[in-house]
Parts: sequence; C-alpha cells; structure tokens
Amino acid sequence: MTTTESVRKELKTLEDPTYREFHSSLIPGPNNILGVRIPQLRIMAKGLAKKEGWRTFVEATDTQYYEETMLQGMIIGLAKMELEERINYIRLFVPRINNWAVCDIFSGELKKTAVGKGKETVWQFIQPYLKSKEEYEIRFGIVMLFHYVDEDHIDSLLEYADLFTHEAYYARMAMAWMISICFIKFPDKTMEYLKQSKLDNWTYNKSLQKIIESLRVDKETKDIIRSMKRAG
Repeated sequence: MTTTESVRKELKTLEDPTYREFHSSLIPGPNNILGVRIPQLRIMAKGLAKKEGWRTFVEATDTQYYEETMLQGMIIGLAKMELEERINYIRLFVPRINNWAVCDIFSGELKKTAVGKGKETVWQFIQPYLKSKEEYEIRFGIVMLFHYVDEDHIDSLLEYADLFTHEAYYARMAMAWMISICFIKFPDKTMEYLKQSKLDNWTYNKSLQKIIESLRVDKETKDIIRSMKRAG
C-alpha cells in the first residue's frame, strides 16, 4: 500500500458527516470534504512528517479529498528540511490552494519553519504572490504578511495596502484582516494610513469592521473607527 493509499484509508476512518456538513458551509468551492477535524489532521501530519515517504505524498498531484491537500500543506510546514527545499515545496504547493482554509492553515504552519528560519529570504520569496492576479495566490501572499507586522516591515505593509486593487473577495478580506493586525500592533501609524488610504471603499470599510471586532481595541477607539466609515 502506498503512502497516499494509507493516508486515504486513515482519513476515511476519521470522517464525520456532521462536521463535513458544517465545514462545507464555511468553505465555498471544495466538494470533496470528508469532515476530518483540524486537530486530527495535525496529529496525522506530525506522524507523516517523520516518515520517509512524506516527500512522495507531498509531491502527489492526484489528491481525492480536501483533507489530503490540507495534510500536504501541513507536512511542508512540519517536516525537517533546509529552508531552500521548504521554499521549493511551498512554490509547488501554492497553485493547489483553492480555498481560504487551506491557504490560512498552510501560511500559519510556515511561521516557525520558514519565516523563523529565514525571515528576509521568505519576504523576498512572497513578493511575486503579492502582485498575483490569482485570488488564492495573492491571499497566500497577504496572509504570509501577518508574520511581518513588525517595526522593520510595517511601513512596507501599509505602502503595499495602498497599491492593492484586487477585486476577488478572499483577497480583499485578507487585506482587511492584515490592516486590522497592523492597527492592533501599530495603532498610530495605521490610523494615519487609514486617514489617507487609497483602498477601495469595500476593503477599507471591511478593515474598519475587523478593527472594531477585535477584543484588543478599546471602546473609545472603536467609536472613532466607526466614525471613519465611508459611504458606498
């Protein structure tokens, strides 16, 4: 039995129809969801990442289930390898992303093993994705920017936000999310940015909404943010 066949067999034993129905309602697009919970996938991924056959599984393009793709992304973030090899696997995997969940989990897995091992190398690597016309490629790039909301990169992030013109829903939502994180960590700089932002009205207003929804922003500041909403 191949690694892929073994993975599918195990996934089938973990499928949960009730969770599948719930999870499917949150993720438009994939119609191949088994309904395996993320903590269970993480356990599987940690085990697979320690086995010799992980590369064969990650390189396979004949995935049948959403969870297989999720596992591939998790393993790329978990398996022991040099940064250059990990970047090659990231490059291989990004075109397979076709929903926000795989994108965001994958990006999160790369915080320690990719960004933590070569922050500026990864920064340069993600730049082309930030200019992509593909919805999930640019979302991947933007969600990776969450790892760069720091003193060295905040100005670059806000400059990028002003150049952002993508019309796809999940790209715009990622941008709104990024700006809210910038506001939480750098409130003064981000407030100044918002006052002169060239963002389209929808993404700008979504950014305000995300800031208002944050538990880390006080009521007085939220009231100011509410007053900044644009019409339309």
